[in-house]
Amino acid sequence: MSGRSTRLIVALDTKDTAQAMRWRAESAGHAGAVKLGLEFTYARGLEAVRDVAGDSPLFLDLKLHDIPNTVASAIGSLKAVRPAMLTIHAAGGRAMIAAARQAIDGTFPDGARPLLLAVTVLTSMDTQAMHEIGVEGSVEAQVVRLGQLAMESGADGLVCSSHEIAPLRAALGEAPVLVVPGIRPAGSAVGDQKRIMTPAQARAAGADWIVVGRPITRAADPAAAAAAIAAELSD
Repeated sequence: MSGRSTRLIVALDTKDTAQAMRWRAESAGHAGAVKLGLEFTYARGLEAVRDVAGDSPLFLDLKLHDIPNTVASAIGSLKAVRPAMLTIHAAGGRAMIAAARQAIDGTFPDGARPLLLAVTVLTSMDTQAMHEIGVEGSVEAQVVRLGQLAMESGADGLVCSSHEIAPLRAALGEAPVLVVPGIRPAGSAVGDQKRIMTPAQARAAGADWIVVGRPITRAADPAAAAAAIAAELSD
């Protein structure tokens, strides 16, 4: 089993500000960070993102993917939101990732710079889905290829499936911060995820952070669900 500490990010996947605030409050004692993404940001805007996050470290999951100058400019607009982590797509390429790195370093003061995390292959995709968009080979090979590119270009870490933690560690060592969505406690619904593990399995594999949404936020008692996952990570 990995000796590293694995922490919980609670995904606040809603368009409703009041609901997101309730979920944050209910999970606050058990989560190391909260995630807000495209759904909430598009519906409510960056000011609401900042308000909902409050004092909790914010994983701002916007998956930026555009020409380098546009991505850099977008990052420059996020200073007031104070994210702790920010996502881009590794598939945007070396120049885009490097531009994102430069924008973070130029926008945020020392001590407040968010981790730049590159998304490798979405956890909703499998080999067939990759082949349908023209990417040959295995999911694992593509994740490692994009992970190497991202880290060489200035990323601090990667967003990957739990099934790719081991090959990424083998290829890149301990340096990348690995954030792992697609986590489902034993017995919970899989939903639209294809490559999943339980919290304990992801911890054993060596994840730094796991992202859990519906198994907590749709639970009858979100606080208890978050507490159970946090306990599983610390066993």
